[in-house]
Amino acid sequence: MIKTGVSAAWRERAAQLFPGGVNSPVRAYRAVGGEPPIIARGHGPFVWDVDDNRYIDFVGAFGPLILGHAHPAVVEAMRTAVEAGGSFGATSPTEVRLAELIRSRMPSIERVRFVNSGTEAAMSALRVARAATGRDLVIKFDGGYHGHADSLLVDAGSGVATLSIPGSAGVPASVAAQTLVANYNDLDSVAALFDAHPREVAAVIVEPVAANMGVVPPAPGFLAGLRRLTELAGSLLIFDEVITGFRVAPGGAQELFGVRPDLTILGKIIGGGLPVGAYGGRAELLDLVAPAGPVYQAGTLSGHPVVMAAGEATLLQLTDDVYSRLEARIDRLEEGLRRGGASTARVGSLLTLFFRDSAPRNFREAKESDTNAFAKFFQRMRDAGVLLPPSQFEAWFLSAAHDDAVIDATIDAAAG
Repeated sequence: MIKTGVSAAWRERAAQLFPGGVNSPVRAYRAVGGEPPIIARGHGPFVWDVDDNRYIDFVGAFGPLILGHAHPAVVEAMRTAVEAGGSFGATSPTEVRLAELIRSRMPSIERVRFVNSGTEAAMSALRVARAATGRDLVIKFDGGYHGHADSLLVDAGSGVATLSIPGSAGVPASVAAQTLVANYNDLDSVAALFDAHPREVAAVIVEPVAANMGVVPPAPGFLAGLRRLTELAGSLLIFDEVITGFRVAPGGAQELFGVRPDLTILGKIIGGGLPVGAYGGRAELLDLVAPAGPVYQAGTLSGHPVVMAAGEATLLQLTDDVYSRLEARIDRLEEGLRRGGASTARVGSLLTLFFRDSAPRNFREAKESDTNAFAKFFQRMRDAGVLLPPSQFEAWFLSAAHDDAVIDATIDAAAG
């Protein structure tokens, strides 16, 4: 039986302070019902709420905690950085080391700029693409989420889909009109937009593995086809690897699928769970960014030493052995979750259990899932001590701390 008394008091206080009682919409549990937990601490694969209920955690801060909560190497790196002064508003050795580490694992990134969120990174990458091409339009995909910048909230997934919001109030029609929407895994829909807008498209932005409509892998040849279409059109290809970067492979989805983008958006893991984002790519593109070039973008806390230290410590722990263990354990989890009336989709240590007979190939098919069945499953799992992302349209995140015993407990809870 889940204890709730202390959590209820905190939720009441939060409701008086935050819109909807939360600081990010999906935390409100509107899609699954019930009251959201108030989490007090985490360690390894577990979190505890303020009522001291313990949960096996598959949220993982929505992706960055690939080593689990409070990994000793990450905690020690952060402690050392804080004790050294924390933040200076100047370049530090740690941000240089982290950038070198990122470049060594993602060769498409010759230059990089650190920012403070994935939203900021996506917005800035599009600014670079428009400056480089002299064009205004951008193609994104139905259900693709690239943060909450105005022009990217058109047909977005993630929390927008969870709350059944078609876009967002407050976005001018003239801004929304700069974004064209294609269907994920449908190259013909992309080609049609290029044909309808010749020499007007600056870039195609895509999650190489869709993870904000639930996990939807790219169809064979889809990413290579996007590379070919953008090159023919003189447009840039932008991979949003905020979720997939350093999670699905040591070099992200671009390594896993062998497709090299012009620009890459990063976040999540490169801050070890702290607020961060980055955009990078070919040197001549990033050299358009101030002070090297005319594209202005700035941030007082960009490259914060504590964040950089957490990210560096995380990436240094991600050895081939860690990736092998992650693959083996999520294989076991996926097999244990298979059931009638549901399907699984997985890439690397990202997984979604969809309540539909077959895994979706695009956002339209993902939206055909039985969200009521997911909500019931979610509550049953929570009652059994397993905390899942509170939406059918989110990925589950496995960490290196999820050992065999944790996987077995999760499978048993799902079967119950």
